[in-house]
Amino acid sequence: MDILVSLRIALAGIMALLLMLLFQFLKIKDFKSQRTILRGIFISWSTLFVIFIVIDLELISFTILSGFAALINLLSLFTLVDLIKEERNTLTDKEIYLLQKLAKKK
Repeated sequence: MDILVSLRIALAGIMALLLMLLFQFLKIKDFKSQRTILRGIFISWSTLFVIFIVIDLELISFTILSGFAALINLLSLFTLVDLIKEERNTLTDKEIYLLQKLAKKK
């Protein structure tokens, strides 16, 4: 097997692993830890994208795929920040119950 072919297969495997990690970490319910993990994955995709641009532009398909994945990850980070802001402004059921109980005591 040619070394170029094996390198491309390795790059495709790394990219597939990063995509699977991205989709798995999107399922986490704690927004702050999800944001931290998604930042790390975004840095990985962005680094891979820059490396593809610097090393060899002939790998255009890998470059486009890694750039697209970094863009999707960035968009999910922006929506996650909006969800975190909304979560701060809402009350849980337990908090509502306790406030109602406190209002009845007065």
